[in-house]
Amino acid sequence: MEEVCERENRRKALKRVRATKEDPGIDGDDRKRNYGIPGTTLASDREQLLSGTYEPKPVKRVEIPKPDGGVRKLGIPTVLDRFVQQAVQQVLQKQCGPDVFPDTATVFDRGGVPSRR
Repeated sequence: MEEVCERENRRKALKRVRATKEDPGIDGDDRKRNYGIPGTTLASDREQLLSGTYEPKPVKRVEIPKPDGGVRKLGIPTVLDRFVQQAVQQVLQKQCGPDVFPDTATVFDRGGVPSRR
């Protein structure tokens, strides 16, 4: 976790999260509030990560229409949770290689078969 919380890793993670055009999660945070500014919420979140007490928030659920007329449920995490996920992914990619944890999302169908999107 120390490597996840290193300043340069957090800076890169913040830059990647800010670059996305995703909707905010249940907290309504629009990626412009506080994150990455010393002395704001990231300092306490860093301490929670290092102490093992960090807990992700529930995801915002939205339904996405399918071409065949059905819907699929999509979970949108909070900006902070996306930031933490990105910071962890960067460390895992560095340790295990990009083939193990690629930048592309992996989606599992109902049968448990992964497919890349």
